[in-house]
Amino acid sequence: MMRSAFCSFPACDAAGKTTSNVRQFVVLFALAQLGAVRLAVAQTDEIQVYDASHADPGVFNLTWHNNFTPSGVRVPAFPGAVVADKSLNGVTEWAYGVTPWFEQGVYLPLYTVDKNLGATFDGFKLRELFTVPHADDRTFVYGVNFEFSLNARHWESTRFTSEVRPIVGWHMRSWDIIVNPIFDTAYDGVKNVHFAPETRLAYRLSNIWTVAAEEYADFGTLHRFNSIGDQVHQIYGVVDHDTKALNIEFGMGFGLTNASDKVTLKLLVAFDLNKKKEQKPSVGR
Repeated sequence: MMRSAFCSFPACDAAGKTTSNVRQFVVLFALAQLGAVRLAVAQTDEIQVYDASHADPGVFNLTWHNNFTPSGVRVPAFPGAVVADKSLNGVTEWAYGVTPWFEQGVYLPLYTVDKNLGATFDGFKLRELFTVPHADDRTFVYGVNFEFSLNARHWESTRFTSEVRPIVGWHMRSWDIIVNPIFDTAYDGVKNVHFAPETRLAYRLSNIWTVAAEEYADFGTLHRFNSIGDQVHQIYGVVDHDTKALNIEFGMGFGLTNASDKVTLKLLVAFDLNKKKEQKPSVGR
């Protein structure tokens, strides 16, 4: 039976009506971001499909991303750019649960070690994540994530870029289907927005083990998609392990086109920095 998620984003009153002013803010915010994508680069700091879950209110969380490309694109995306081949890219992602439907995050530091530039600092990002509350307990989940990046010259050809990441998914007993149709922008017009969707199909083997297949793509700009050979398409096999202390995700990705890195390894380690505060039971009148 489908769990009801009709009135959950971003917040609902006791009568089940959505708080309209917050909904309108999120919609207008998304439209403003799309009105202003970056030139595609072969590597990224974060290889992850968002499933609408986030830290509980009052909880600080840290996710440490590290991605290594043993066989990748050898030509820089622009003069002086980081080369993906044999590069290590990573970031520490700090997050705080503000409400049941909103999480604030910051990515700092973003870093790379490549064969040409050595160890470099790539910039930082701010993130605002709005989701349906208690996504882990629902069948249908949804939300939207916004990221604002300040980039080093070797990381992006544009100093300021942003991401709008809608989130749609279904938790069906042991199976999860999650889709993130991402739009990247360098604030240079709607026609230059890049469409870079991500998809995850996961199967829970137990309460602590999950296996998944993920696909990461970049089709090019909305104005004109790239030819198939110039699009980025990578398929990942992923294993997730959850413990009481932390969550570990390991994946290996394989490129399907000439524009894709041939082999990429990813490792995510996530854990809460503090425990959720226990709510005191209410006293009956």
